[in-house]
Amino acid sequence: MTLGTDIAKKLSEVVDTDIRIMHVCGTHEAAIAKYGVRSVLPPQMKIVMGPGCPVCITPQGEIDAACELAERGCIVCTYGDLLRVPGSKTSLEHVKGDVRIVQGITKAVEIARQNPDKEVVFISVGFETTVPTVAATLITNPPENFSILVSHRLVPPAMKWLMEQGEADLHGFILPGHVCAVMGYHEYEQFKVPQVVAGFEPEDILLSLLMLAEQIKNGEAKVENAYPRVVTYEGNVKAQKLMKDVFTPADVEWRGFPVIPDSGLALKPEFEAYDAQKKFDLVYEKITKKDGCICDRVLRGLADPSDCKLFGKACTPRVPVGPCMVSHEGACRIWHQYQQKK
Repeated sequence: MTLGTDIAKKLSEVVDTDIRIMHVCGTHEAAIAKYGVRSVLPPQMKIVMGPGCPVCITPQGEIDAACELAERGCIVCTYGDLLRVPGSKTSLEHVKGDVRIVQGITKAVEIARQNPDKEVVFISVGFETTVPTVAATLITNPPENFSILVSHRLVPPAMKWLMEQGEADLHGFILPGHVCAVMGYHEYEQFKVPQVVAGFEPEDILLSLLMLAEQIKNGEAKVENAYPRVVTYEGNVKAQKLMKDVFTPADVEWRGFPVIPDSGLALKPEFEAYDAQKKFDLVYEKITKKDGCICDRVLRGLADPSDCKLFGKACTPRVPVGPCMVSHEGACRIWHQYQQKK
């Protein structure tokens, strides 16, 4: 792999106008901050954050529903990242009930088998990367006392919404390596904008930025792959089939966004017995943002975490006000950890 310093030098030669690039992956932001990638970029090039953290874009109404399940006596199983995400009244960390951190859905099913007299609900959150394991588990007929609260989101519809709004003035996208490893990158050819699939080493990210800059300079708009050691054009076809066998696209809300058509997933009718929302007659309330948090603007590429007056003061990883300060993939948490400044 070419040295990062060589790529950075070439990048400075190519970039001769203002460029705004958005990534849609929290792991990319973590790598960019950890390795100081922004410090070697030409001053005309800016990387902004998009809705790349699945925990961050989970609406408060879904967090409230998860808390309600715990209060109603269910054993709620969740990834650790979701624990401190604030709902409208409380979080899963502080709710009165049995909330357990698990590594994935298989452990939640195991807990359900061990507690046949209790209802066990797994908070099934994540982008396309985590969906296949959920689908693979549901086709094995888990016990009747097990269900999932579906909180999955799909990346391409959110990108489409962002481009239609035009508010972030974007010139290109770094595509998420993890998602593309599962889904391939053929879906992104619908967007007539420069796009490059990137890995997570600093050289991967710098290479993707160089490829984007060259596309922009040449007036091109195509999808290129700077992560061929992991990502293929078609992706993991078997994983995609599992997803389609169990789930169907659905119109869902994203935190900081409105309802985006076909941007989420719902269980197909033959798997609805495992749908916690229907099983427990849950209603996802629409919560109006009232505090000074600007996570919605950060997730849409309109602001940096340090633009927020609460950042590092009233809002910290231990006592978060907004979701972007919670997850290891959240922009505010990442900037706080690596002491990024505007």
